[in-house]
Amino acid sequence: MENAKLKISIIEDTAVIRKNLVLFINMQENMEVEIEASSMKDFYQKVESKIHFESNILLLDIGLPGQSGIDALPELRSRFPDMEIIIITIFEEEHIILRALCSGASCYVSKKAGLGEIVQAIEVVQAGGSYLSPSIAREIVNHLMGGRVSKATILSDRQKEILEKLSQGMSYKSISEELFLSVETIRTHVKKLYKVLQVHNKSEAIAQYIKGYIK
Repeated sequence: MENAKLKISIIEDTAVIRKNLVLFINMQENMEVEIEASSMKDFYQKVESKIHFESNILLLDIGLPGQSGIDALPELRSRFPDMEIIIITIFEEEHIILRALCSGASCYVSKKAGLGEIVQAIEVVQAGGSYLSPSIAREIVNHLMGGRVSKATILSDRQKEILEKLSQGMSYKSISEELFLSVETIRTHVKKLYKVLQVHNKSEAIAQYIKGYIK
């Protein structure tokens, strides 16, 4: 299975955007689109029609007809717990970003991004990282720098440093190389900070960091 391609599904109601995503992703040597859908209903129908649904990544728009992408996140996380969800949207408002991340999205990419950045986000997520478009990250940072009150935690300085780098989309391997630590040491720190923050996964930990609960 060494040459197996990364399977990706897309839910996007704007036909020209959807077609461009499909064409560009299928041009990548290690990726292929499994399902393209225009709504949540369309997506679920196509999943049900398949004998095996294998997508590793879902590119999800928010402004969909019928059920919105953000409202669909809890059910998607429940039905496909191993599938990473990347939000691709025009919405850059802070409360929408936070809601998406808290609901289980792995990444949040602006539609202002080029197709190359979207593929980069896919690669980052597949490597175990998380990704925010620079414009999205800038908005969050600006908000936090505006003096939002934070809840104290007992994370160590090293754990805070690692969590900050995770929120920037860095993989365990990249963090280990930058901090001159082994990947296993990074994993140990991450497991400990999960316990301190009382979260179960990386998305929940990053969401707490973005919310300003951690200083």
